[in-house]
Amino acid sequence: MMRWGFAAVHLLALGIGLGAVWARGQMLAAKPPDLKRAFYADTWWGIAAILWIATGLTRAFGGLEKGTAYYLHNSFFRAKMTLLIIILALEILPMIALIRWRVQVARGEQPDTRLAPRWALISRAQAVLVILMVLCATAMARGYGN
Repeated sequence: MMRWGFAAVHLLALGIGLGAVWARGQMLAAKPPDLKRAFYADTWWGIAAILWIATGLTRAFGGLEKGTAYYLHNSFFRAKMTLLIIILALEILPMIALIRWRVQVARGEQPDTRLAPRWALISRAQAVLVILMVLCATAMARGYGN
């Protein structure tokens, strides 16, 4: 049951995260940016990331699934982790900006959102990378990449 539970949460986080990062991009691309909805989507994107990382680490290295050696020697797993690292690296600047904007909005200030279109583009790129991660994961689950 534990394997199934972790797998289910991992997959549910996929749906949450993909929808959230796409929605964040849409809200940041609006003219003017819809910060309230962007913040909401960004929160769900962060929750999904925490769930992915926690359940993924547990599944890959906690002895719940095929075993650490299987994952580390699988080229699709390594590709999936490379995509995750790219997603996380792309997230640094938008995350900092959105945190600053949240603080400014909470103070009643109007943030400078001139870079919102850039963060929207990054969000859309991250959505594509999440889809590529799914392709890697499904290939790996079917035994490809060994």
